[in-house]
Formats: sequence, structure tokens, C-alpha cells
Amino acid sequence: MRKKVSIVGAGNVGATAAHWIASKELADVVLVDVVEGVPQGKALDLQEAMPIEKRDVQVTGSNDYAATANSDIVVITAGIPRKPGMSRDDLLNTNFKIMSDVVSKVVAQSPEAILIIVSNPLDAMAQTAFRQAGFNRERVIGMAGVLDSARFRTFIAEELKVSVENVTAFVLGGHGDTMVPLARYSTVAGIPITELIAPARLEELIQRTRDGGAEIVKYLKTGSAYYAPSAATVEMVEAILKDKKKILPCAAYLEGEFGISGYYIGVPCKLGASGIEKIIEIKLTPEEDAALKKSAEAVKELCAVIGV
Repeated sequence: MRKKVSIVGAGNVGATAAHWIASKELADVVLVDVVEGVPQGKALDLQEAMPIEKRDVQVTGSNDYAATANSDIVVITAGIPRKPGMSRDDLLNTNFKIMSDVVSKVVAQSPEAILIIVSNPLDAMAQTAFRQAGFNRERVIGMAGVLDSARFRTFIAEELKVSVENVTAFVLGGHGDTMVPLARYSTVAGIPITELIAPARLEELIQRTRDGGAEIVKYLKTGSAYYAPSAATVEMVEAILKDKKKILPCAAYLEGEFGISGYYIGVPCKLGASGIEKIIEIKLTPEEDAALKKSAEAVKELCAVIGV
């Protein structure tokens, strides 16, 4: 029996995630959206591509959460998108209401599912989902670090003119202006990038990583990034479905790790069949630790606004 992944929100991120999942033949996919016809139309279009791609998966679309019943993973992308000039904080109250509603409906249909949260502001939305679902922390995971790290890796590879396959990068902290790209733990074929890129230039790449989402919003004007966010989400989906034990930076609910308790923060996580199987605590310099704590404070402020 094939695995089942439901995606709530059939906009650009959700539909593109469905595309990646189907093209990799990872699972059957259900797209759900409140807009009549949109999930059905996108799902049918994608289903009709499967004979060409030679992939045996079922892609369906619905406006009814009953279609998501017994999902192995539910990806939640629902929410209003970020517009030019809009901070992630501006999204907060509207998306809090949407997330609370979605999670209650999803959990009723799939009480054993693992939730991957993609909606912004990411860390606060993951916290909202965790509180609403009542699941253990291993089964509610935020997608941010994989995306932020991919952006950092892109810029490093371009700067050094090397294969992206050679580049590993670590970005911790909240998904936003306070994220913490760790140059010390980022490498090219095992060589720390601090030995390959001058400090001033490296700081520019770090800042571009922090501004990664805003840079794309500025170009698109009427939307935000979706290819990389959806690919990042599917890397997490694949690690869980295939029980890969893959270490990826994810937003996880911390209970004392890194000296932080009670909030979702981006940290290295081992992903497997049961969701987060381990949080990897790495040693941080005093500066890195201070930056991570500052990031946690920013998440704490957002959560205080919506009371989670």
C-alpha cells in the first residue's frame, strides 16, 4: 500500500510540493484548498502528467478534509502570502486563525500523521500547530532551515564556482531576520568556508541568505518564493517516508536544548519514520549562542502576540 501525503493549500508552494512528490514517486498526494476547483484542477493536471513521467501515484484534489483521512504526512502551506513591504509579523494574526482551523480539521482525519508546517511566520505557525494538534513534539515540524541552508549553499557555490553537491551549510534559529547562518559549520568538500571566503565577503553572503525571501518577493512583486520552499519541504517528506535518518535543520520545539525551552527554533534534527528522532546539539561559540538566543527572543515575541 502506497504512502499518503496531504497538502493543505493548493497555491504555488503546495501545488509545487505535490509536483515534486509525484515526480519522485514518493506517495499518493491529496491537495486540499478552500477555493472551489483549484485543487481539483491542479491535481488532475498533475495526474495527467504521470504517464509521461512513468510514475504510478494517485493525485487528487478536494475542498473537503475527509479526502485527507489516514495521511502519513500532512504538509500545511495554507495562509495568506507575504506581499512586498509586508513583514512576517504582519501576517501573524490572520495566519494564526487559518492555522488553528486547518490543524483541528487535519488532526480529526489523521490522528497518527506527522505535520510539516510551511506557513509564515514559520516558527509561530509551528507553535500554533503544536498547541492545536496536541501531538508530541516529534510529529510537528517546521520547514525553514532546509530552505535557508539551500539559499546559503547556492550563494557559496556561486561565489566559489564549485558544484552545489560539494557545499554543506548550516542555518539555525528563527526563519526571518534573526536566522543564524553558521559559517564555521559550513563546508566545501569538507573544507570550512571560513578558509575559502574572506570575512567581509562571507558576511555579505550571510546577509543575502537572511534576506533570501525578501529578495525574491522584490522581483516577483505579486508573490513569493515557491520552487525552493517546496523542494525543501519534500526533502523532509522523503527523509520521513523512507526512514532515512537524515540530519536536516528544522524548526523543532525545544525542551532545554541549546538552553532554550518552550519554543520552535531551527536546529539540526535527525528525521526518520517517527518524525524528529533526535535533536543534535552542536557546540556554539559565545557569539553564535548569543545570536541563537536573540533569534529565540524574536520567536517568543511573535508567540506572545497570538498567545501560544
